[in-house]
Amino acid sequence: MIETKRLILRPLTYDQLVKYTKCDNSLEEELNLNETSRTISPELKEAFEQTILPNVADKTKNYLYSTLWTAISKTENKMIGDLCIVGEPNAEGEIEIGYGTYDEFQGKGFMTEIVGGIIDWTKTQSSVKSIIASTDKTNTASFKVLQKNNFIKIGDSETLFNWKLEINNKTI
Repeated sequence: MIETKRLILRPLTYDQLVKYTKCDNSLEEELNLNETSRTISPELKEAFEQTILPNVADKTKNYLYSTLWTAISKTENKMIGDLCIVGEPNAEGEIEIGYGTYDEFQGKGFMTEIVGGIIDWTKTQSSVKSIIASTDKTNTASFKVLQKNNFIKIGDSETLFNWKLEINNKTI
């Protein structure tokens, strides 16, 4: 687990991911959290089925690089958003992140804090040299999160901005 000023970031196990996908508050019950109203987009549902669940089930992989890290508000004791690392570091030591804040918690700086917490964690992972992310060009809030965490825009496509942050690893 990772702790920030206002949040606890918790990597979900395979069984917890299955409960997460049900959106029936069974995960919140297991984690002794207050109920959260959340939905899973078709894109996230597809990612769960095709990538996240198979990778977390694969015992040859470090699940921390494939699972959903759920962010829990310390004051409200409820899940407020999620971050996912898209696989183990590649040959260049890059990892990719994706993230989202539940509607009722947007605009409060939580995602900036979540990404900052993951950055701090990656500094303890010697195999991670950089973090990359892509944001929709129209999603100002999403790329402001990266800018506030010192990511640099490294390119773009028709619809996306591509971002990168170099990590200065240190052992703790």
